[in-house]
Amino acid sequence: MPLETRHGDGMSNAPLIARAAAPWADVIRDIKPDQLGAPTPCADYDVRGLLNHLLYWGPSLDGAGRKEFTPPPGTPERETDLVGDDWAERLSAHLDRLVASWSEPDAWQGMTRMGGSTDWPAATIGGMVLVELVVHGWDLARAVSQRPAWDDDVTAATYRELAGMVEQGREMGVFGPEITVPAAASTVDRMLAVSGRDPKWAC
Repeated sequence: MPLETRHGDGMSNAPLIARAAAPWADVIRDIKPDQLGAPTPCADYDVRGLLNHLLYWGPSLDGAGRKEFTPPPGTPERETDLVGDDWAERLSAHLDRLVASWSEPDAWQGMTRMGGSTDWPAATIGGMVLVELVVHGWDLARAVSQRPAWDDDVTAATYRELAGMVEQGREMGVFGPEITVPAAASTVDRMLAVSGRDPKWAC
């Protein structure tokens, strides 16, 4: 079920989607077959599991941006294996579609639907897309010893979206307890900490 967020109409986030996705090309290129079982900072997933998560929900998130209901595969996520030999090409193509749909300001307006029968504010789903791109991008990058970088506008917007959804997310088991960081911590570190991730995590 999507997480509720507290923000405006979200259209100001539309130009940020492509910039949020930009580091993914390097991340995808650097994941080798023998790293699929490696841990990630997202405690519920290893690399393979996180890639499967992204491929499983990707069509629903893309469809929501175009106001088209696209349910995930019929089997539960944990029983589905979408990480075949062509996973990198398929994930890259999904990211291209996701950027194209959610970079349109109209995608953030009105109501839409994602993976269920309930209508949600499109800005709520768009906020989830931004968070997924940045936070899971960081998860996968750190799993292969990369240090991705996003500009300040992207990290600030992601932090705002997270702040609006994180308490509900913790109740649902999506986010872990907040990590304590210094008061002078960067926006990136505060963003990661509020999501339950240790900014200093290393594989």
